[in-house]
Amino acid sequence: MKSYRMAWRNLWRNRRRTLITVASVFFAVLFALLMRSLQLGSYDHMFRNVIESYTGYIQVQNQDFWDDKIIDNVFDFTPELGNLIMEDPNANEIVPRLESFALASSGQVTKGVMVLGIDPEKEAFLSDVRSKLVRYRITEENVNGIKNSDIPDKIKKSLDIFIGNSYTSKTGLILDLGINKDDTATVLPIVEKFTRFANGFISKGIPEALIGNKLSIYLKAAIGDTLVLIGQGYHGTTAAGKYRISGIVKLPTPDIDNKVVYLPVDICQELYNAEGMLTSLAISIKDNHDKEIDRMISSLGLKIVPPMRVIGWREMNKLMINQMDADNKSGIVMIAILYMVIAFGIFGTVLMMTAERRREFGVLVAIGMQKTKLASVVVLEMIYVGMIGIAAGIAVSLPAIMYGFYHPIRLSRELAKMYEDYGLEPIMTFMPPDTYFFWQVVVISAIVIIAVIYPVRKIFKTETVISLKA
Repeated sequence: MKSYRMAWRNLWRNRRRTLITVASVFFAVLFALLMRSLQLGSYDHMFRNVIESYTGYIQVQNQDFWDDKIIDNVFDFTPELGNLIMEDPNANEIVPRLESFALASSGQVTKGVMVLGIDPEKEAFLSDVRSKLVRYRITEENVNGIKNSDIPDKIKKSLDIFIGNSYTSKTGLILDLGINKDDTATVLPIVEKFTRFANGFISKGIPEALIGNKLSIYLKAAIGDTLVLIGQGYHGTTAAGKYRISGIVKLPTPDIDNKVVYLPVDICQELYNAEGMLTSLAISIKDNHDKEIDRMISSLGLKIVPPMRVIGWREMNKLMINQMDADNKSGIVMIAILYMVIAFGIFGTVLMMTAERRREFGVLVAIGMQKTKLASVVVLEMIYVGMIGIAAGIAVSLPAIMYGFYHPIRLSRELAKMYEDYGLEPIMTFMPPDTYFFWQVVVISAIVIIAVIYPVRKIFKTETVISLKA
């Protein structure tokens, strides 16, 4: 009988032993894939938050602006430049911006802020500021109103934890307060009634401002209040203006949410005495894969000459990339520790299997089976076990990963509060299958192959008489 057929039959002579060994490989693959997917998915989510709420993937700027972000490093936007960019097949829309800094004051509180002049309509193609408007806010006043209503006690306790929190949708409100499906129909309308936040937006030509949620809390500024901005304008002129706060936005990047002020781009140009000037053109793109972005940067870089230049998201986010790389290395260490645990688990099951079959190996050698033949059968058995375990691990982890990708885990209650205190969005998401899938399978396969060395070594050292007495 051929070795591969004999090996397959041997697996099912003792189903329990085989299933235990397969289970060790299965859980190894499952835990490795889920852990790595969650880690990489969280990194990707953080990157996208910063990129899609602020920098974009590609910008056209004055060549000196990124290294020295002063209002003097602007450029005059012309239709010819816009047409040149839009000739690229991957360009979807041009999003003009004027960015600078100023001191912002509301009442007695002052803070340095980032002033971002935007086109309210075109910004929808990039950061979509309108979708980030605060729609619900929990305050001490509305908490008292909710507590006097007929709602479960556990929700009343949650309200105290999240006083000061704002939400752009009812989903976050439901998760943080722990409103279950059974209570949604009765409790949610009550909570919405008290927490609903009347918000507004900005329009070109109207001197109004949007401010970040955390900034509004710091400045104690509300809708309808006046925001005073003072800074330095183009070529050393004085930039000063008063603007009605028409809306409050909550951005997924807490660091930006804590300091951003949005103005209509024409109003911002008037504030800084830079009519017709921009600091950047962010490009909304159709395909955001790395290869297509690199191609687009190279292509536009040949057409756009100094004093203008094309800059990609990696260069604009060097500090964040370095921080993520450092964190990724610590994540790799954790994965390595997981692999060690996995390796000992697999080796333990192989050790058990070898001890159980010691007499069997002695009998086979005694009746004339060559040790090389026996070793090859055992190796094939472990390969089969590895293949079954890996296939099962992928089959189970793939649906879980895809579900986690389309339905990210939103942390709630105290854990969400802790994340926000550290400046992180309380969301954990999974990375869809990529090259990391291949490498996890390769590593687990290598562990299985290394583990099979032990039974092979035992076979070649088998002493028939001793083994028969085992």
